Amino acid sequence: MTTARHRLVLIRHAQAASGDGDTPDHDRPLTERGRQDAAALGRWLKDADIRPQETRCSTATRTRETWAAVVEASAIGAIVEHDQRVYNADPPALLDVLREVDPKTETVAMVGHAPGIPLLAADLSDGQGDSEAVAALEQGYPTCTVAVLDIDGEWAELASGGAQLRAVHTARAD
Repeated sequence: MTTARHRLVLIRHAQAASGDGDTPDHDRPLTERGRQDAAALGRWLKDADIRPQETRCSTATRTRETWAAVVEASAIGAIVEHDQRVYNADPPALLDVLREVDPKTETVAMVGHAPGIPLLAADLSDGQGDSEAVAALEQGYPTCTVAVLDIDGEWAELASGGAQLRAVHTARAD
């Protein structure tokens, strides 16, 4: 069995406060439940030994707070790039960001929003991979969900159907 060259960790931000008209969408913070769920996601990533070397994170408050809680709970020391292009982006825009990743980087996390992150996970895997993970992805992608994908090719060549879905997990701090 061969091992994948790269791993992609696609994270939808944790639960955010509802928009109140005074707070722009970009500035909505996490709720207390969102912070707890993000910490639970950090513990899950640590237990699964998934340690990104680099993170591409939307500039929105809720994504930055999600990643901060993940890091605090897991001690993942990834380099973080806050990228405005990830904010509410569609899959083609997200692919453009990922294609810029250094070829030497083995594992990358991307922290973003629905529907872009869930659609990207589905597009990249195209039904390929672990059957339980594929079934979980088909059931939806609630807040604080992560999809882990293995990629055999180069980041610069990432395209539809170019990954194997290995895991889907929705973190909850029950």
